[in-house]
Amino acid sequence: MGIGCNIRAARKRKNLSIQQICERTGLSQGFMSQVENNKTSPSIATLDSIANALNVPLAFLLLKEEERMQVIRKDERRKTLYGKNKLQVDHLGGQGNVKMMLVEMPPGSSTEEEHAHAGDEIHFILEGTVYVEQGEDSATLEAGDSFSWRAAIPHYAKNVGENNARILISVFLEAENDA
Repeated sequence: MGIGCNIRAARKRKNLSIQQICERTGLSQGFMSQVENNKTSPSIATLDSIANALNVPLAFLLLKEEERMQVIRKDERRKTLYGKNKLQVDHLGGQGNVKMMLVEMPPGSSTEEEHAHAGDEIHFILEGTVYVEQGEDSATLEAGDSFSWRAAIPHYAKNVGENNARILISVFLEAENDA
């Protein structure tokens, strides 16, 4: 995408003309046009001036496409099934080393057995009653409760309620390619 495209997108989103940006920065329209078309690279000081004129952080103008805000609509989520109980996992998104999932567990379903994998996890029980166990620690949790653990230590979860359980899980991985 490039810095110029980021500048143009921010300018258009704010309904500003190139002339208005030039009035605020003291830059020429020809130069601004070249910047927006990625035909010239402005200095950091010039970028800072443009960022101030657009009322955006300088860092925003430097973001690569994959670093920008990502939106995943509910009907566009990647869905997978996990384990023998085929727990439904909706992949809500991620940024860098953080991933977020929504897991639905039917009554009586579980992760089958203790398992371990890379990462640290934080869980928030949205609905239902879930029993969780890791080593000597265990708890029965209900909607509104949360817990966290190091996923490298074997752990187990089971829906012990009469209704579906829904759990929001955030996973932090040390390296983006850990799974």
